Amino acid sequence: VSDLRSSALPGSFDVSRSMFDLRSPPHRFMKRYDSFSSVPSSTSSRKDSQGSNRSLDTITLSGDERDFGRLNVKLCYVSSVEQIWITVLHCKDLSWPSSCGENPRISVKGILTLPKPVHFKSSAKEGCNDIEFMETFVFAIKLQSLQAVRLVFKIQTQTPRKKTIGECSLALRELSSEESTHWLDISPPSK
Repeated sequence: VSDLRSSALPGSFDVSRSMFDLRSPPHRFMKRYDSFSSVPSSTSSRKDSQGSNRSLDTITLSGDERDFGRLNVKLCYVSSVEQIWITVLHCKDLSWPSSCGENPRISVKGILTLPKPVHFKSSAKEGCNDIEFMETFVFAIKLQSLQAVRLVFKIQTQTPRKKTIGECSLALRELSSEESTHWLDISPPSK
């Protein structure tokens, strides 16, 4: 395999270095650590109560410990125009009640819990393992108003009737002009 970059035409060598950075995955330089030690997780093992090594992936969860899926969102606050940008990206590994059918239509309803709540809603997508929304919502709200509120997401089915099947939320204390990505664990809807 030859490196095409070395045989580039004259004058084409001023391509931004960051373009090459995009080709190499950033995780190549990162190490993942266990939350309870500084040992890289790839080299650590865990022991259960009987003392035998067992991967966490093999432990099945029951009842309320069951995984309801995760929601991926991006947040950014543009202070020059006092706007919050909320992007709903993905919903992964979502589980829904069998009463909703095989592949129900799924949407994400968002609520900014201000004294006068601000509501928004994504379009409905067919339920699957990885639902891609890629929708951005923009609201003009002062930063000091947002830092005391939460952003609540309700995962809803559209068929046969609208039903909330899970929810998650995020405090907006850390909101800044630096775009931040969040993976939120979806839990059963509160009664």
